[in-house]
Amino acid sequence: MAGEGMKPVASLLLILNLCMYIIVVSIGGWALNYSINCGFFIGPNLALPAHFSPIYFPMGNEATGFFVLFALIAGVVGAGACLAGIDHLKSWNSESLPSAASSGFIAWGLTLLAAGLACKEIHLKGRNTRLRTMEAFLIILAGTQLLYILVIHAAASIRPRQRT
Repeated sequence: MAGEGMKPVASLLLILNLCMYIIVVSIGGWALNYSINCGFFIGPNLALPAHFSPIYFPMGNEATGFFVLFALIAGVVGAGACLAGIDHLKSWNSESLPSAASSGFIAWGLTLLAAGLACKEIHLKGRNTRLRTMEAFLIILAGTQLLYILVIHAAASIRPRQRT
């Protein structure tokens, strides 16, 4: 495939994204576990409160539950897209490009959704440092995932030179 000069850039972005997605999934898993262990408990003779949310997280604010769930989904799909990207980097031909590009694009869309919820959570305030870390990673990932998609498409569009 043409664009051999783009391969190191794509490799760097792919490794960076994979590490960041793993960190996001780790923090999101902690938050989900903490919510399950320390969440809202109701006794057998008590009724649900009027404004009860089934996605209740004892830390953070009103957006935390949705943010953590979408961050976990984006992290898992993003890590899977990075695995497809590693396969594309090994072969670096036009046959492996569609799987890497389409999975990367889906991961980018989910990352944008989670980053939007991160912005909402930042706006509402009242969160701990782990959630702030996950917010920052997702906002950065929204940019680096897009950059990775652009790099692999740019490498595919470069035509090899004709030798005369």
